[in-house]
Amino acid sequence: MLIDFHTHVFPEKIAERSIAALVAGIRREQGEDYQNSDGSPLTFRPATLEGLLDSMTASGTDRSICLPIATKPAQTESINRFAEGIRNERALSFGTLHPADPEAEAVLENLAARGFSGIKLHLQFQRYDIDSPEVIRILQKAEQLRLIVVFHAGADIGLPPPVYTSPQKIRHALDYVDGSNLVAAHLGGWAQWDDVEQYLVGTRICLDTAFIRLFIRPAQCLRIIRNHGADKILFGSDSPWENPADTLTFLQSLGLTEQELAGITHENALRLLRREF
Repeated sequence: MLIDFHTHVFPEKIAERSIAALVAGIRREQGEDYQNSDGSPLTFRPATLEGLLDSMTASGTDRSICLPIATKPAQTESINRFAEGIRNERALSFGTLHPADPEAEAVLENLAARGFSGIKLHLQFQRYDIDSPEVIRILQKAEQLRLIVVFHAGADIGLPPPVYTSPQKIRHALDYVDGSNLVAAHLGGWAQWDDVEQYLVGTRICLDTAFIRLFIRPAQCLRIIRNHGADKILFGSDSPWENPADTLTFLQSLGLTEQELAGITHENALRLLRREF
């Protein structure tokens, strides 16, 4: 079984321009001629629910978790209604909220009451440090409600510094919460994996594998997985930016055991979600 814990979809009417804006950000930050580290061009699939389901069929992915992002408080409810509306037997969407929302705790209570399993924060877009008081109150309330919190970690390929979710700041945030319901995307800190090893390996948070395949040294990836504990690693592709089949092939090439791969590809997700698909 394969569960992709890190995917993105947009409503049909804004999907194309949303992806275009993100691509423009990547080219602005990385250069107009940006290519992936292996020399391949930047590619992506249609970022709609239909596009995700087609990609899942092609890659053999059984279930996906969609992760929406509110870039301002006024977007929160409309995004969460969209997330609620796309739930189906193959795709489950988390909710979202913005740290600037003065009613953040009430939003979380509402999401829990509506059956959401978790939320997504992207603090690079939202421009809040993960160890700021505004975010800590969200993490504490989510922990109380047993909501999973997935958050972008490390640098972002399409956004300028500073880094609001560096491994050091994540480690500081763990002084205020237990952390076992938290998922730090991009193996704990995109392009900051030396700091992940120093500050996050061995903590209680989970890490996902989204969008790391072409950027991390395989030996370092394996070392982080093994030292952190393969039972706290979640398969994630960051679709539409990466094909889940390519992510899986990369993980299979690392030399992980069958038991470790089973945990990463689905068992850890099922345990964290506290559900059977």
